[in-house]
Amino acid sequence: MSETLARAVKAQASETGFSACAITRPDAIPEAAGRLAQFVGAGRHGEMGWMAERMAWRGAPDALWPGARSVIMLAENYGPEDDPLPLLTRREAGVISVYARGRDYHDVVKKRLKRLGRWLIEQAGGEIKVFVDTAPVMEKPLAAAAGLGWQGKHTNLVSRSLGSWFFLGAIFTTLDLAADAPEADHCGSCRRCLDICPTAAFPAPYQLDARRCISYLTIELKGPVPEPMRPALGNRIYGCDDCLAVCPWNKFAETAAEARYAAQAGTVAPPLADLAALDDTAFRARFSGSPIKRIGRDRFLRNVLYAIGNSGQPALAAAARPHLQDADPVVRDAAGWALSRLGAR
Repeated sequence: MSETLARAVKAQASETGFSACAITRPDAIPEAAGRLAQFVGAGRHGEMGWMAERMAWRGAPDALWPGARSVIMLAENYGPEDDPLPLLTRREAGVISVYARGRDYHDVVKKRLKRLGRWLIEQAGGEIKVFVDTAPVMEKPLAAAAGLGWQGKHTNLVSRSLGSWFFLGAIFTTLDLAADAPEADHCGSCRRCLDICPTAAFPAPYQLDARRCISYLTIELKGPVPEPMRPALGNRIYGCDDCLAVCPWNKFAETAAEARYAAQAGTVAPPLADLAALDDTAFRARFSGSPIKRIGRDRFLRNVLYAIGNSGQPALAAAARPHLQDADPVVRDAAGWALSRLGAR
């Protein structure tokens, strides 16, 4: 029954729209707690205090929900139509991480997880809990234990069939399902993801210092980005895809089939001058339904102003200058820095 139901779950996951499905046990990642403790102990989580909270649950899924007997891990492809790296040369425009160009994946994936979960209860009973990046669940180690892929040298999950472009979701269940074997590490001697990082955010292979990661700096960090690191941001205004985009396993990746992950209007190389003109109301309207909305106008504008400062285009000074009077001190600082870089202060 355990194996039969597991096969049925995987077939239904495909019907529901997931790109891949695999199963593991809640106790399958005993090394996760120690690695998390080292990461937080070294301060590499930066301002992400939520990583330090409830560490006992985060490091031990069987403690998060003692009644769970199986963890169903799901992958959802969001592969882009084109390589995002060439956009980094368009310094008059901003670069938004591929995952954030479409609709908010939290909403899309969670609804799909709930549909699959309801089907499972109807078929076999039991109880479920669904998670997608919003609870103390270490999805990447669990997905690796389930065999969906392996954590590459950039610490993200890599799949032999999906490359690097996919979201993860989890269904914890009290049902006993046959577990899959973990995937082996196929990175070999490759270190493209490490070498391309503009801010040297990887102290060593398989280690990340979030405090130097552009995704952290542009999304999670609330205050000003340390001044020595601002030039390395280039024109990245929300997240960074460099380490994902250069992975050789992306040769097997496909463009996302889910239309809601397709880039929305104005998210591929939007002009920095246009973005700098957004007030709070316009920002909320433009990024309604997007994960970008959650960082707020001030933090987003801070990033845009850093990109203007890195553009090397004095004409963009006109877009930055009004923000010397902005109500937010971080925005004012970013505007002053941008104008200084452009020789227009």
